[in-house]
Amino acid sequence: MDVATLSPRSGPINSIRSIYTWFSSDPRHYQILFQITFLVYGYTLLNWDVSLMKLNVTMLTTMLVQGVWIHLKGLPWSGLKSALISGLSLCLMFQANSIWTLVLAASLAIVSKFVFRINGKHVFNPTNFGMVAAILITGDAWISPGQWGSEGLILFVVGITGLLVLLRVKRLETAFGFLITFLTLSFFRHVVYQGWPADFFFHQLNTGSLLLFSFFMITDPMATPSSQKVRLIWSIVTGLLAFLIATKLFVHSAPIWALFFMSMLVPVLDKYFPGNKFQWIK
Repeated sequence: MDVATLSPRSGPINSIRSIYTWFSSDPRHYQILFQITFLVYGYTLLNWDVSLMKLNVTMLTTMLVQGVWIHLKGLPWSGLKSALISGLSLCLMFQANSIWTLVLAASLAIVSKFVFRINGKHVFNPTNFGMVAAILITGDAWISPGQWGSEGLILFVVGITGLLVLLRVKRLETAFGFLITFLTLSFFRHVVYQGWPADFFFHQLNTGSLLLFSFFMITDPMATPSSQKVRLIWSIVTGLLAFLIATKLFVHSAPIWALFFMSMLVPVLDKYFPGNKFQWIK
């Protein structure tokens, strides 16, 4: 068989393999693709009432602020991937009346990674910090879980894609520790104790923002305990705190606030219960 006749065919195959090898080399590539898919779905099929300018401003701000820090500290430019994830997360879960509030949230999200650091890890999930800080500072912003509706498609897509990412960063127990705790307590309170219809519980389960939070925010490998066992306990306590905030303070975005407070414990837990520290591929 003539080798020369095979080389033209092997060229495209090798190119596809090279692209796949590069794409699968970093879990952030999966997350970026999935988040873009969710954003397109929400904007086109769910008809979100948000301007493209606000989305673009949010994304551009995260990338620019990250670029400035990369330049000042001489860091790898691959860090822009993390900034892109933060920007997409803000677009998916955060809303504000003013564009300047979006700029503030996006800027604080990125700045928090470099300012609040202990032993090479940032204390807060960047998106979580940016959202909470902007809400507290301006009073002009909010987290809107209702924008996703309660379609079963969201449950399926977010669940499956989230699992793929978690399997790559080995944070599966964190997502399910939180979800099982939060949803189990909610089920017993609303359905068993208060006698509400089971549809209420399944509506809560189908909320896109809750699933995005569970699979893509609380599992941030740079802001969760390094020890797997401690991480599981930490996620369960976070679920308990989110349940208390939701039921006692009637805050619909309770998981976001619970994570904000629980993040402050991570450096202490890492000090007394050390584990293998996660590092992104450069």
